[in-house]
Amino acid sequence: MFKRYRRRWQLAKVKPGDGSTLQEYRIWQLFSRSLFVLELPHHSGSSHVFEVDVRHMADSTTKKSPAALYRDGVQVYRANLPVAFPVPGGVIEVATSQYGLKRMHYVTEDGGEHTLRPHPRSQEGLRARFDHRFPRTSAFIGAAAIAILLTGLAVSLSLAVEGLTRIPVIAQHTGTFTSPIHLPQWAKIALPVAGAIAATERALRLRKTWLVGG
Repeated sequence: MFKRYRRRWQLAKVKPGDGSTLQEYRIWQLFSRSLFVLELPHHSGSSHVFEVDVRHMADSTTKKSPAALYRDGVQVYRANLPVAFPVPGGVIEVATSQYGLKRMHYVTEDGGEHTLRPHPRSQEGLRARFDHRFPRTSAFIGAAAIAILLTGLAVSLSLAVEGLTRIPVIAQHTGTFTSPIHLPQWAKIALPVAGAIAATERALRLRKTWLVGG
């Protein structure tokens, strides 16, 4: 039931597009724009090309909408995120996190899900190409990213419990806990940075994980 209400809310956010044509993806937009493609068959026997253009620096106050849907190069819908764009046979769900995209999926009416294809020059496209050319190295990077995120979580939880048990009222009932993890100053700086990079790597692969709120 929650998914149904969420879908209705996301569909209600969709506004008509302005009919403008899709701008070409430029290399200097690498960190500010994501572009994904989906081809869907038409009942006439032909097919339509749907493209989702996400502007990471845009919001409700900017001229460009955070997300726009183009059909055969023409803008048909625009919306704030998260959103579900209606397309033949289902919807395209789009959502972001603080580290990038976490949702770019075509969800069919029967519940099937398919990830859209990223533009080859976008961050997501470059990461997908690297995964295709160097699958073993890509898998190692993915595993390392997860390990870094788990390490950061363990450190954060340990320090949080230590701080909590130092509160007098709680300490009277549970005693105090001293974290066994003691990081040098350089590690206290390096770990959050590494965690942000790891979370971004997961986002570039659109890997859904609770570790990064996705």
